[in-house]
Amino acid sequence: MMPMEILLVDHHAALTRAWSEVFAEHEEVTVVHGDFFERDADAMVSPANSFGIMDGGIDVAIRRELGGTIQNVVQKLILEKHHGELHVGAAEIVETAHVRWPFLVVAPTMRVPESVANTLNAYVAFRAILLAVMRHNEQSPTKLIRSLLVPGLGTGIGAMDPRRCAAQMRLALDQVRGPARIPSYSTIRALHQKLRTAI
Repeated sequence: MMPMEILLVDHHAALTRAWSEVFAEHEEVTVVHGDFFERDADAMVSPANSFGIMDGGIDVAIRRELGGTIQNVVQKLILEKHHGELHVGAAEIVETAHVRWPFLVVAPTMRVPESVANTLNAYVAFRAILLAVMRHNEQSPTKLIRSLLVPGLGTGIGAMDPRRCAAQMRLALDQVRGPARIPSYSTIRALHQKLRTAI
């Protein structure tokens, strides 16, 4: 089950404008220009690096809000399930024991802090986020993630253009909302080109 409400929240006006444009027809998506931590949700997203080191960008603020031990929880999971490195395009969910945000979705937008301006990382990260929530909801029907709080993906340290980020996230949501399939190679190439040129 997909989250019933996806809250896209950021204080960068260019990003929230881009989100508002591309998600205008998506009723489940709410765009908010403001403080990421003002909104409660069943889960929030950490656009982390591959090693769960939460010492920069929005991740250090997330660690401050959830408590210093959250990094240990995230890194323990990465060690146990991913041999110490969670790849871009993968996502995991941990419980936080926090009343306002009971779950944290960890989804790297970069392996290490660097520019991802000309990559597809926002697409693969958001796709992984949505699929992780869907799997969680299937496996834990008594602890559903109905609302999801998402910041910009790759738009901070990663320096991705806000319009590119928004377009990639829209394409990811559209792909996940449809049935699972492996399309023809020509369709795959067309989508890849669309992602490469999305802005």
